[in-house]
Amino acid sequence: MDQHRDTVAHLAESVRSFHATSTPFRIYHGSTLSTRESARQKNRIVDVSSLNHVLSFDIPNKRVLVEPNVPMDALVAATTAQGLLPQVVMELPNITVGGGFAGTSGESSSFRYGLFDRSVTRIEIILGNGEVIWASASDPETRDLFFGCAGSCGSLGVITVLEMQLLDAKRYVELTYLPVSSVQESIDVLQEAEKDPSVDYIDGILYSLTSGVIMLGRLTDNPIPGKKPQTFDKASDPWFYMHAEEIMNRTKTVKAPHRESIPVASYLFRYDRAVFWSGLRAFKYFATPFNRLTRYLLDPLMRSRIMIHALHRSGLSSQAIIQDLAVPYATSPAFIEWTHARTGLWPLWLCPVKPAPEHERSFSCGVRIAQDMLLDIGIWGMGPTDPHQHIKLNRDFEAKVEELNGLKCLYAQAYYTEEEFWRIYDERAYKVLRSKYHAESLPSVYDKVKVDLRGVAGGPYVKEEEGWGEWARRRFWGVWPLGGLYGAASAVKGLVVRSDFLLKK
Repeated sequence: MDQHRDTVAHLAESVRSFHATSTPFRIYHGSTLSTRESARQKNRIVDVSSLNHVLSFDIPNKRVLVEPNVPMDALVAATTAQGLLPQVVMELPNITVGGGFAGTSGESSSFRYGLFDRSVTRIEIILGNGEVIWASASDPETRDLFFGCAGSCGSLGVITVLEMQLLDAKRYVELTYLPVSSVQESIDVLQEAEKDPSVDYIDGILYSLTSGVIMLGRLTDNPIPGKKPQTFDKASDPWFYMHAEEIMNRTKTVKAPHRESIPVASYLFRYDRAVFWSGLRAFKYFATPFNRLTRYLLDPLMRSRIMIHALHRSGLSSQAIIQDLAVPYATSPAFIEWTHARTGLWPLWLCPVKPAPEHERSFSCGVRIAQDMLLDIGIWGMGPTDPHQHIKLNRDFEAKVEELNGLKCLYAQAYYTEEEFWRIYDERAYKVLRSKYHAESLPSVYDKVKVDLRGVAGGPYVKEEEGWGEWARRRFWGVWPLGGLYGAASAVKGLVVRSDFLLKK
């Protein structure tokens, strides 16, 4: 804790200096899992990249103090060593605790616990004037800041530690695969499973309008007798989505559920290899044979840390459609059918999310979400290469989700105009918090998530302040396969030095 206090004191002094001169600044985390580009000047940053430690446990109360840059795999390793687990663990191991709280993150336990930020009980934060305080849901004086920070992308202060609620760990997840043959059937199965108190995890994959699988997980210390546990983290293991599809095809004719035991960490990060199904796109991009041997040989490049690195370095992130879009169950069939007709992108990920109580809503919940269970529909694919069409498709997604009384997660690129954005989120309350907690020197949440384009509502595609480097990347890296080769080479370099994708300071 002494090292943590010293680091926070140094960071607070930097913030005070910026505040004294009314200098805008940004927070530098060192790495990112967002698909957005990140713009910052190195003399106007607060560097929190060293805040990556699990600090202490309160075992009797099942709580942990953790710094914001601790990734999910490190958090799970530390908590399971104490016989505990986070209530919600995001599916990619390099998502950080701070990113999960300040962003909008959920996973297969979110049908019970809600978004990741619901498992956080309090935060230490450096305010915009350099003052260091604790904020929590239970403190009447700071609960507005606590809930405002959740999902507002680090735009209200610099979070330096989070306290999280944990649960008892088990060694395995017993996963039951239930094949479904329609969108409505998948929703019916999801809703029925939510009522079962023995179920700890629920998610699903739709491979088409007429085929999918819903997966129900139960924590247990005992593997299924006579069956070898299945893993998904070794190079010789199957990619999870392909494994689930094979089970679906094998069992759907008799509608018989399939059960298997999975070591808990292997289950929690089952989508790491191939980043859901994005790895298939990489094979297609490089015209590489796609079979068990090539997947085995290229496995080191198919992990999320490396693939996200390559996506950013290649410039292909600007073409990606990587979105989590949550809509109520009642409107989810219409959204899925619209997505199919508009894009033809499959598979789709299904994840039920329990909304927070009305008096404990985070910023990311917006002003339109009711108390109904939401269905998070995850889309991972590539959009049009033409910039105009790419913008139009993203804006169509945003308009459709709003029409169906849902919202999108803000970790991805957002194409809203400012008027549209504040139609979804509570601008008045947010601005009150910005003023009350001296956060005006930080970029606003809209400034952080918006795509930096002029004419986004239909005018010409013009990148603001495009320098020679940006022009060259747009002009040449967009030519197949130059961008992909550069991204792959950079990712290999990152693999050799064993690092995540690092943002330039």
